[in-house]
Amino acid sequence: MKAILKASLLAVGLFVLTQTAIAQVTPGASTGSSEVASATAANAAPVVAPAATAAQTPALATTMAAPNAVAAPAAAPAAAPSANKGDIAWMLVATLLVTMMAIPGLALFYGGLVRSKNMLSVLMQVFMIFAVIIVLWCIYGYSFAFTEGNRFIGNMDRLMLKGIWNPVTATFTSAATFSKGVVIPEFVFAAFQATFAAITCGLIIGAFAERAKFKAVLFFIVLWFTFSYLPIAHMVWFWPGPDGIKDAATLASETAKGGYLWQLGALDFAGGTVVHINAAVAGLVGAFMIGKRVGYGKESMAPHSLTMTMIGASLLWVGWFGFNAGSAYEANDIAALAFINTLVATAGATVSWVFGEWMGKGKPSMLGAASGAVAGLVAITPACGYVGPSGALIIGLLAGVVCLWGVNGLKRLIGADDSLDVFGVHGVGGILGALLTGVFAAPSLGGQGLFDYVTNKMSADAYSITAQVTTQATAVGVTIVWSAVVSIIAYTVVDKLVGLRVAEDEEREGLDINSHGETAYHS
Repeated sequence: MKAILKASLLAVGLFVLTQTAIAQVTPGASTGSSEVASATAANAAPVVAPAATAAQTPALATTMAAPNAVAAPAAAPAAAPSANKGDIAWMLVATLLVTMMAIPGLALFYGGLVRSKNMLSVLMQVFMIFAVIIVLWCIYGYSFAFTEGNRFIGNMDRLMLKGIWNPVTATFTSAATFSKGVVIPEFVFAAFQATFAAITCGLIIGAFAERAKFKAVLFFIVLWFTFSYLPIAHMVWFWPGPDGIKDAATLASETAKGGYLWQLGALDFAGGTVVHINAAVAGLVGAFMIGKRVGYGKESMAPHSLTMTMIGASLLWVGWFGFNAGSAYEANDIAALAFINTLVATAGATVSWVFGEWMGKGKPSMLGAASGAVAGLVAITPACGYVGPSGALIIGLLAGVVCLWGVNGLKRLIGADDSLDVFGVHGVGGILGALLTGVFAAPSLGGQGLFDYVTNKMSADAYSITAQVTTQATAVGVTIVWSAVVSIIAYTVVDKLVGLRVAEDEEREGLDINSHGETAYHS
């Protein structure tokens, strides 16, 4: 426990120093506070951002991924953007749905896939990671991810979530959405994004399940969250919001306040890069550095309860509607688009995986159906608010067969013991989805195209598939390299300080009894 507390303090200290250094050397880095928007001042976004109409719909921009601006109360309350009770209610529900994805969804999905002697260890890791990340999010995570600092990291204005409630004026601050003049309470935005951070960190542990020390897992997660998740989230998702964009000049100035990949125009509606590729790379690095399970390739390591896995996959599918549709930040037509796309793509991937497996192995399996559903959910995540249903269906159908290859052919090629196929599903599916977002967001293929915040209307002729796919590939590459480097360093630090792996006899007996002193089942 002392090691974990030391890791938390070390991470905070190093991160503060890192972000200060970056702010000093980054050209054009802003040191402004997170209170960057109001009805009368700057709450702007990059040029063209993914949206459908000028009437309260998220926009589709070459520099867009998700609206992540923080707005301060306007000087004149009467002129301030208003928060709609329907939007607030939907975002609270969406936040609950994402929480359900992690606990119990992800925990049961992973728990059913391991051997019975390690069931509780997986449940405990997912559960505890969720709690730890929520605490760190409150302390410093939200501030560094979603305030205006520079292209790579935010500032310290929201440490401990300070400044959101003003006791002098008795007012709460607001967060921008994709629509001009529309906001949601900043506390709602902060809570929603906290659940994203928590489930992302939980995804990682599936790659090295059944052999890592519990304290090593927590130690690593603290470091990785601080130095990989937060910068990637800021680079992809932070922008000041759309309200400050009035003309070409303000478009350029407001875009320059966004994260690095946002400025490039990367599209990631709900987390293809930030969540899935980021976590999958960390998991794969861990699988290599921790090593293969004792008996891997020689002993049976079949899932102990596909019933639990099916329940977990079902909870993930249901919760993912909050994950994807909630990323519209409003109860509007883009939320509806993300919702139907999530439904269609997931079903398509389930069908293609099962039939692909059926043809290859002679029998369809429940494990294949559950894995296919998750592959579809992963692949549609970056695209769900930008593509049409036909594009979503194609993405889903491709994700099923491509990820089926990822957990079979690719896994054998790379030779890592990725216990629960984190990279084969989340890495391969996330990369596929991120690249295909650039293809199917095109209006010619049924996508949303580009919304121009300067003219406040669609810009039908401004979309280039080649240019957007190139940008998407850049975002994928940056995420892979960043996560890999941070992960290698973090695993090395953890290994030197506390050790990564349990002893062989403890691994053979099971982590439940050795790490936690209890068992999942009693005869």
